[in-house]
Order: sequence, then C-alpha cells, then structure tokens
Amino acid sequence: MIAKFAASLFSRSLISPSNTSIGKVAMSTASKQYKTLKLTVPKPFVYHVELNRPDKLNAFNRDLWTEIEDCFTSLNSDEDCRVVVVSAAGKLFTAGLDFTSMIELGQRLANQEDVARRCKILNELIVEFQDSMSSLEKCVKPVMCLIHNACIGAGLNLITAADIRYCTDDAYFSVKEVDIGLAADIGVLQRLPRVVGSASLVNELAFTARKLDAMEAKECGLVNRLYTNKENMVKEALDVAEEIASKSPVAVQGTKRSLVYSRDHSVQEGLNHIVSSSSLVDHYLVYVQFVVDVICPWFYCRAHHFFQFLISERF
Repeated sequence: MIAKFAASLFSRSLISPSNTSIGKVAMSTASKQYKTLKLTVPKPFVYHVELNRPDKLNAFNRDLWTEIEDCFTSLNSDEDCRVVVVSAAGKLFTAGLDFTSMIELGQRLANQEDVARRCKILNELIVEFQDSMSSLEKCVKPVMCLIHNACIGAGLNLITAADIRYCTDDAYFSVKEVDIGLAADIGVLQRLPRVVGSASLVNELAFTARKLDAMEAKECGLVNRLYTNKENMVKEALDVAEEIASKSPVAVQGTKRSLVYSRDHSVQEGLNHIVSSSSLVDHYLVYVQFVVDVICPWFYCRAHHFFQFLISERF
C-alpha cells in the first residue's frame, strides 16, 4: 500500500502541471495586485489586462513600465491563461510618456557627474523599457490590443508588440517622440514597418509625428477591425479570445512562436525552425511516455522492495 502511494506520488510529481512551479504561478497570477494595471479573468482561460491610470490618461510612468513586464512574464508561465486581451480604462488608450518620469530621470542623471556613468544609467533604462514592450511579444499566449481614442508614443510601441489589434472609430495613433526631441527607441521603429508593410508610410509618421486616424490604420493593416464604441469592441474581442482559448494551447502557442520567428527570418529558416520545434515536441512526448512506461514502474518496483526490506527489518 505504501509502495503504491509512493509510486503514485512520484508519477504525479513528474507529469501533473499542478505540482510544478508553473502550476503554482498559475494559481497566483490572477490574484496579483498592481498599481497601474487591472487584471481580470472575464472568460475561462482569457485574461483581461487594463491600463489603469485614467486620471493620468494612462501615461507611462516607471510603475507602468515595470508592471507590464511583470504581468506578461507571469502570464507567459500561467497555464490557466491562453489568451490576453489588453485595453485601457478611462477616456483614451494612452497619452504616451508620463513626463514626471523624465523629470525624475533628469534629476538622477544630474546627480551623476561622470559622463560614462550617465550613459550607463540611460542605456540601462532604455533596455528596461524595451524589455517591457517586448514582454508582449515574448509571451507565448496570443495578445490582443483594443485601442480607443488616443494611442500616442509609448502606446504605439506597446500595441505593435501585440498579435491582434482592434480600434474604435475615434482612435488615432502617433509616433510622437520626434516632437519632444527624441528618436523612438523602444520598439516602434523596428516593429511598425513589419506590421504595416510600407516603409514610406512609417517614415512619414516617424518624421512628422502626424496623427494616423482609425480608417487609415485599418487600410494600412495596423488594425484589422473598427468599432463604433469601446463596449462593443471589448465584447467582440472577448468572444474572439474565447474562441482562440477553445483551441489546443500547444497548437496556438506553437503557431505564435513560428509566426514571430518567421517574421524576422527567411522562409527557409522559418521552415527549418518549425521542423526543429516539431522534433523537440516529438522527443518530449517520447520522454513523457518513457517516464510513464518505464521510470514509474521501475520506481514502484524499487519502492516495493525497499518497504518490504523495512518491514522485514522492523518485524
């Protein structure tokens, strides 16, 4: 009896996700509390992340940058999450950069006399912000962004790292950095050309900081659906997310990995990548079957003899 229990426990510890660290992450992600984000689960396996600084027009401060990366890193490992929907509370999606963060950065740099150290601080901060935006792309779960009204600067960096984008009729977009004397450096210049497929349009937007309205955004492929209001957009997006969540998560996540990889590589490299990925899955399945068919029975046998030995020694 004890030997059977030991073998069963060993088998579950290897095979059942609920006994792994990933399973423990899954149980805690939905209950996480953030200062600048609101995280809910409106449908099974569908997580809804809202930018939640409506009084500050959802402007990106240091907390928001940090919490976005933390949130998507957690969701990436959360097996209860299969799709992520991103929207924003309040009257607009985001006004872009919170300039209080720039003031704080200026003060931090001013306190550092050494030029090399100033550069190091600035470089580390840029990489931190880049990682925050890239966390959407690195998350193996499909990410949908729902934009209403303004999506400026950092917001455009965020949504171009997503997989699916919808917006309302009143939405508009702007690569705003050039207007404040900066070159956009956290992802939009790298991702937007791949999203819309027109270097000329991207160059115009980046050089002029002009607004791209909802209709033009749909025509160029930045978004693929328009809605008259935010409520309808969120409702339909959650329905789409629910449909995606009903599919095999292994298939969906494998598809996203292949799409992201193929975007930055040649067709042949993409084909080679998916063959390699399929081979790894096959090897893993063989390993799991080996554990079930060989390792667990072997452990059961050893445990049985061990407990028999204990019993004979004791009695």
